[in-house]
Amino acid sequence: MQQPVTAFIDYLRYEKQHSPHTLSAYQRDLARVMQQATVRDIQEWEKITEKQLKYWLGLWHEDGLSSRSLQRLISSLRRFYQYLLTRGVVSNNPAQLLRAPKTGRPLPVTLDADQVNNLLDDQYGQADGDPLKCRDLAILELFYSSGLRLAELAALNVDSFSDGFSQVRVLGKRSKERVVPVGSKARQAVQHWLTFRELFVRGESDSALFLSKQGKRISTRQIQNRIKEFAREAGMSVGVHPHMLRHSFASHLLESSGDLRSIQELLGHSDISTTQIYTHLDFQHLAAVYDKAHPRAKKKD
Repeated sequence: MQQPVTAFIDYLRYEKQHSPHTLSAYQRDLARVMQQATVRDIQEWEKITEKQLKYWLGLWHEDGLSSRSLQRLISSLRRFYQYLLTRGVVSNNPAQLLRAPKTGRPLPVTLDADQVNNLLDDQYGQADGDPLKCRDLAILELFYSSGLRLAELAALNVDSFSDGFSQVRVLGKRSKERVVPVGSKARQAVQHWLTFRELFVRGESDSALFLSKQGKRISTRQIQNRIKEFAREAGMSVGVHPHMLRHSFASHLLESSGDLRSIQELLGHSDISTTQIYTHLDFQHLAAVYDKAHPRAKKKD
């Protein structure tokens, strides 16, 4: 059963150009199904039925797999079987009608504007004399200024910027390119980092914008760790991660502008329904303001 899976992953990698993260998710989901099939001595994808898949979903749910993970697994199976159908490996798609238990979508966790300012502004003095702190500050400023994904920021090159560093060209999911604005604070932080960057170049000049101490493009894991450490040193009481800064960017922009469509473009969402999660977050904020401010919002004892 492994050969069709390998061919499918290669198809997603080379023809559809999916990210390593997405490929890994598909592999985990399909490996989970193969494990169940092996236990039951099933050797071909054609032999798996819808009834069996429903039973296995129930087992995984009892074992604690979340509804969201089950939904992703079903989606992986549907697409995989559709791939097998087009190549004549199977004659039907047993995952087509599967449904996972419904689950509420959790609201993203964000920082408020004061927390962002405390995180960033207090570190500028230290960054002046510390090249790595300067690099980390530029990374944080870019996350919050332009709403970048972790992989997008890690992939930036020195020549990704244009118009005096006021715009940055980003390669998003499925190699979809977009150009987003860069705020003045982020521009200054990036330009300051570039004055130190040459200290880390090893051998041939690397095109990567952000380099590690070893002179290599900084990895996504390194970025996550450095942001966590940066926030700890800044005295933050909450754990800060790249997506929290992206969420904060979107939430604060929506709160100020109310322009959901523009935020969709800036975030690189293909479907506006993905962006609409921030309208719930914005309403939550408005409701909190209402409860505090309205004379008759709460009952008095």
